[in-house]
Amino acid sequence: MQQSAVPELAHTHTRPIHWVATATAVAAVVAASSVMQPDEATAAQHGTKAKTAPAAAAAPDPAHADFPVDCGPAKILVQKKASGDLDGDGTPETVAVVRCDAGSGTPPSGVYVLTAPKGAPKPRVVATLVDPKDRLSVQDFALRDATITATLLGYSSPDIPSCCPDVNETAKWQWKNGAFIRSTPPAARST
Repeated sequence: MQQSAVPELAHTHTRPIHWVATATAVAAVVAASSVMQPDEATAAQHGTKAKTAPAAAAAPDPAHADFPVDCGPAKILVQKKASGDLDGDGTPETVAVVRCDAGSGTPPSGVYVLTAPKGAPKPRVVATLVDPKDRLSVQDFALRDATITATLLGYSSPDIPSCCPDVNETAKWQWKNGAFIRSTPPAARST
């Protein structure tokens, strides 16, 4: 084996301190790259003005809506809410589950779809999915992929006390042909 004419250099043998230094340098580069970002792209095709996307519309706030619910001296309570573009027009709607803020018992729920017309001072109810007159309570409410689902608790007869619903069904609503269409999955009803 031929001996090198250059004396042995310290950096030709790796030691733990070399690995620590390398890891520190890599971490510094990653940290610097996360802080220093390029400017936003503003390119436009030659001869045209750059178009900006319209600002995303805010979803209607159910706290400012007038719901068609008569609670007498009690207040209306928004139990649950969810927002999304239900009709595919690019603006969000809000679905709100409301009931009277009663001290006890199981007051019936209402499920309403709200929209916020441009320039209107407050949201407007555009659809009633569950009317409180139907004596139903809403549980397991969700909005996913423009589909509203809920578990509805109700009564098999007017003789059943309002504390103890004995009917349980799952309902689903979707916007089709200009209206919210309700469907009930098979085997979803029970008594």
